[in-house]
Amino acid sequence: MAKKEEEYKDNNVFRAFMSALYKTLDAPVTLFREKVVVPNQKKYPWYHQKFRRVPTIDQCYDGDVLCDFEANAQFKRDRAVDSEILAILRQRYEDCMIYENPDHAQACKPLWELYKDSEEAWFIKYGDLGAYGDARKAYMKQKHRMIWERQHGPLSKLTK
Repeated sequence: MAKKEEEYKDNNVFRAFMSALYKTLDAPVTLFREKVVVPNQKKYPWYHQKFRRVPTIDQCYDGDVLCDFEANAQFKRDRAVDSEILAILRQRYEDCMIYENPDHAQACKPLWELYKDSEEAWFIKYGDLGAYGDARKAYMKQKHRMIWERQHGPLSKLTK
């Protein structure tokens, strides 16, 4: 190994000085990263990132802008996850229909019922909010639905 280092040894004084300076500054940083930071890091895939649950909009004080913002961000994440779940269920049902073509009405009935129940639950929570629906509007929708159900009875089997 000593022979290889001698073959690649640089005779330029300036480059040798810059290399020594770089190694002097870089060595402590690299050592700290390799010995302290990397062993203590939590390793998880980026697609399994877990966000902490923040207070919901009903737990925020009036005028607490930061709490409202966090509640809206949490609401948007929850809506995106629920929408993706609904899309996956729909895709599973469509794949079942293609695969079980002549007998799809009977073979895919459990998937259809699961999809319809999930769609109803999604609509109960997020439906009719519009493109600019936020956590406060969803909370008011839930409050109004609960008042209506108290007077008239449950709207569906999911809200009993």
